[in-house]
Amino acid sequence: MLRKLLVALALAAGAVPGAWAQKLQVEPVPAPPAAAPAPGGIQSQNIFEVKPDASADPNYAKQTNAERAKVQPGNNAPMWRDVGRGVTGFSSLPDKEAGNLVQPFVQYPGSGLTTAGEAWRQVRNNWIIPYGGALLLIALGAVSLFYWRKGQIRLHGAPTGREIERFTPFERSAHWANAIAFCILAVSGLVMAFGKFFIQPVIGGTLFGWLSYALKNAHNFAGPLFAVSLLVVIATFIKDNLPGKGDLTWLLKGGGMLSEHEVPSHRFNAGEKVLFWGGVFLLGLVVVGSGLVLDKLVPGIEYVRGNMQIAHMIHGVATVLMMAMFIGHIYMGTIGTEGAYKAMRTGYVDETWAREHHELWYDDIKAGKIPAQRSAEAVPSGDAQPVKA
Repeated sequence: MLRKLLVALALAAGAVPGAWAQKLQVEPVPAPPAAAPAPGGIQSQNIFEVKPDASADPNYAKQTNAERAKVQPGNNAPMWRDVGRGVTGFSSLPDKEAGNLVQPFVQYPGSGLTTAGEAWRQVRNNWIIPYGGALLLIALGAVSLFYWRKGQIRLHGAPTGREIERFTPFERSAHWANAIAFCILAVSGLVMAFGKFFIQPVIGGTLFGWLSYALKNAHNFAGPLFAVSLLVVIATFIKDNLPGKGDLTWLLKGGGMLSEHEVPSHRFNAGEKVLFWGGVFLLGLVVVGSGLVLDKLVPGIEYVRGNMQIAHMIHGVATVLMMAMFIGHIYMGTIGTEGAYKAMRTGYVDETWAREHHELWYDDIKAGKIPAQRSAEAVPSGDAQPVKA
């Protein structure tokens, strides 16, 4: 018996040939049959797919998940297939969609069977991000090209030393509050949308995660400030931005910015009025409305995933368009036009600046229709004196 056991161990190790095994009356261990190669190369197999064995259980297809759990303990594939189909499960959380881990399947024309969440993801990644980024780069390129070819728009005449109050302290406060909030929202939004492409590769995932988290909170808190200041800005400047005579001429001639002399305009020219009604009023209210929905601050809204995804897409499109418009506004109000930044910083402009950039507004001041000193507490900068009608 011991001899046969030793021979069997030797055969298993390959040390005894088959002829000696016959003499010792020990059957050699047969080699397992070689597996036939799969046609077309190696075929992958889904390890989560459980194929029914009709011979073992002919009622497999009719079994519920609970019944299959008894037959095949630990097999969660049926449960996850139900999750992927959007089947509603049980949850004790007080939320309408808590029982749905994945949004239900919906049929979108020409796109096949997908989920609403996947459709939102495709719109964001394939449309809003690439085309929105391209639009912002085009806007930056346009102002850079204009500055390269035209340079700063400078005054043709010499300053007179007599100044006109263009913006009151209240108007400047409202503008700066809105501008600061806008800059916080714009920077944080750009980092959250495009940061993984040009910041994360430089600073790494961990630091970028902390940066995004901080900017996200800044974004959420700056949003209400932007909303309130936007309403104040609209109420403050709406009167002087109403369409008037000469606006169409200004638009047709491009304001005369490519010529030696600008087209005459009132306190705000037609370009500034387009920015006010298109960028501040229309897009501003859309951005604020959709942003408040995303912050869950609008009463009466059902905060389910579908509504939040729609609000997010509207918010993304409107903010990109708004930033593209304000790139030109920021350029013209800083380095693009001599004296423009001083007007918003101190509230005053020189008489020559008013005559060259807003001739009709200057004429109304000289005629006494509009006061040159609009607030009692404001004082001209330096040794300048206010313009007398």
